[in-house]
Amino acid sequence: MSTLIVVFINIILLIFLFMKHTDGATPTTRPERLTRSKLELLRNHTAISEFRVLNRRYLLHCPVPNPYLQVNVSAAGGAKLSDDEHVTVNITGVLLPSSSDWVAMISPSHSNVAACVENAIKYEQTGDFSRLPLLCHYPVKAQYVRNDPDYMRCSKQECKEHVAGKCVLTTCGATLSFHVVNIRTDIEFVLFGGGFETPCILKRSVPLKFANPNKPLYGHLSSPDSTGTSMRIRWVSGDKSRQHVDYGDNGQRTTSSVSTFSQADMCTSSLLESPAVDFGWHDPGYIHSAVMTGLTPSTTYSYKYGSDSVGWSDETRFKTVPAGGSNELKFLAYGDMGKAPLDSSKQHYIQPGSISVTKAIADEVSSGKVDSIFHIGDISYATGFLVEWDFFLHQITPFASRVSYMTAIGNHERDYVDSGSVYTTPDSGGECGVPYETYFPMPTQAKDKPWYSIEQGSVHFTVISTEHNWTVNSEQYNWMNKDMAAVDRTRTPWLIFTGHRPMYSSSPGNLFLPNVDSEFVTAVEPLLLANKVDLALFGHVHNYERTCAVYKQECKAMPTKDGNGIDTYDNSNYTAPVHAVVGMAGFKLDGFTQNDNRWSLSRVSKFGYIRAHATKTQLKIEFVNAHSRKTDDSFRIIRS
Repeated sequence: MSTLIVVFINIILLIFLFMKHTDGATPTTRPERLTRSKLELLRNHTAISEFRVLNRRYLLHCPVPNPYLQVNVSAAGGAKLSDDEHVTVNITGVLLPSSSDWVAMISPSHSNVAACVENAIKYEQTGDFSRLPLLCHYPVKAQYVRNDPDYMRCSKQECKEHVAGKCVLTTCGATLSFHVVNIRTDIEFVLFGGGFETPCILKRSVPLKFANPNKPLYGHLSSPDSTGTSMRIRWVSGDKSRQHVDYGDNGQRTTSSVSTFSQADMCTSSLLESPAVDFGWHDPGYIHSAVMTGLTPSTTYSYKYGSDSVGWSDETRFKTVPAGGSNELKFLAYGDMGKAPLDSSKQHYIQPGSISVTKAIADEVSSGKVDSIFHIGDISYATGFLVEWDFFLHQITPFASRVSYMTAIGNHERDYVDSGSVYTTPDSGGECGVPYETYFPMPTQAKDKPWYSIEQGSVHFTVISTEHNWTVNSEQYNWMNKDMAAVDRTRTPWLIFTGHRPMYSSSPGNLFLPNVDSEFVTAVEPLLLANKVDLALFGHVHNYERTCAVYKQECKAMPTKDGNGIDTYDNSNYTAPVHAVVGMAGFKLDGFTQNDNRWSLSRVSKFGYIRAHATKTQLKIEFVNAHSRKTDDSFRIIRS
């Protein structure tokens, strides 16, 4: 049977199973029809990667033993791994190099990579249909040995046997580099033959431990309120004992609270287990949280976190945000970032633009001209493969540890069947918002109610969850209406509305898999107009797009060019919100399939982020191209 036919059969079966799982449930007034939500299982939000979904099968040791074969790992610290390094994996003693040989990085080292049963559909629920091998415990990352160009040429030769002074047996070798960050559990490197589809174990390295698995790492900041006088710091450690934050010039200290989550906290289905409760699980360690208080807004301080028993982080300089109601704010915003490996590995769900974007953001934050960052949904794309949260946190630490890092929840953090999410797709891989809310606690009202508002400088931000019920008179609907109606525009003249899924996009998807949910637009868009929202920021679609001042797909006002040729919207006589899609921070870019939308004024399909500068009378937005570092679009909203 051809691969295409097998994939098609699995698609039909997957839809049937999820439909069966929800058939008979009481219909909700929520935003999406059942048929559409089942079909959306196939949407490319959980993109197929060559490495991610490998069919479960029996994995045996390769039938021909090789006494010369060795897998040795060289680390900077010798037998112990540091918190962040590139290790060298040396493969020697290969009798016959094959292009199908590959090396997996496994953690913890005792994970079962030897025997699995075929059950591919169980893992295809998140949208991956590749016919590639999946170990019983998901590898952190993997590389084909042929990544070393000398391997197939057998340029790295060693003589293993001599007869009468002559070499009669020569073996081949290869050298691979793997980027490793401290994930607390020990790791090993396993050499497989037979490719991803028919793997067999050739050789395993000895397990390697991290020098300090309890090391406090990946500190990231957020604002707990609108005063600018406090800052929350969150970090990860392998130790559950309370730790400390030392900060400020006067030796202030605060003690952490500690939390974690387990497989039992993840979502799954009685018909199809989720990655989060099965082969994608990885122990998250312990997440520490502390609030630094007594700070002055718009001021730079230093801090470090940890304890004498487990060690301390490096000392970091950070900047408090401007107090709500003050005159000025400089912030960055984007959605759909994710992560990508810093080596040649294949890894589940790579977001190719994330590295260039994070480097550009780190440079911008280092300039001291950024007060805060807003990440609008689809944060890490771990989607049930929990170790990838560590890699994402490591990736954003250079800037998230220095300014307030505010977030909104997206489909890849929350959605799963029968979990209470608006959309019953399995996009979160069974995480159901638990890791997200643990790593990124925002000033929300309660657990699994991830909507909130905050004021920084001259801006009031209303941050909603498009993944939770937003229908008319729902709890969230009433909250957002009340929140926006109460904004004091003399204090914060700018009202910015943010959520993950957009209301406007020239990349609409198709009839069954739309990027824009018309029911969401019908329910919520009137609130934006009634409360005079100036700017609405969304992610989900992986490009940049800006509208006119729009309502119900009609331009209520068009910008005019200022003296510098920049589009300028005059909100002194308010007409409607300007919408901007900013989901271009990492995920593979979407093109534009519609070019005739009159409300669409600027469309850019490049990786980047937006830079914003708000005063009392002007809100200036620039789209920054992460590759060129140039401004590819800019506009102003003014108010006299």
